[in-house]
Amino acid sequence: MEEEYEGGIVKKFMFVNRKAPYGTIYALEVLEMVLISAAFDQDVHIAFLDDGIYQIKKGQDTKELGMKNFSPTYRALEGYDIEKLFVERESLEERGLTEDDLLVPVEVISRAEMGALMAGMDVVLTA
Repeated sequence: MEEEYEGGIVKKFMFVNRKAPYGTIYALEVLEMVLISAAFDQDVHIAFLDDGIYQIKKGQDTKELGMKNFSPTYRALEGYDIEKLFVERESLEERGLTEDDLLVPVEVISRAEMGALMAGMDVVLTA
């Protein structure tokens, strides 16, 4: 169900992160889209699946890659009222990670729950 606010209709957006954080522009581009969507008062959800989980892994060191580490930006999401972050349990387990390995608070849900959550969104963007 769509909600309205002064500037228009609020849509439920789900940004699905499936790619590792470095080596392509996908992760950074999705993060920028998330921030833009939040600036327009949309209902923003972020999902981390597959290697996308590495985007929010603690202890990233990008010096050898010659790239800026943008992972601290995820800690700023709460300041944009973006608090709906989800991690697929199976992807986390397949990579030998736990919730304690992550930079930000997330809700860990099963693959089936993730599918149901995505089905309830107005817009799903995957990278």
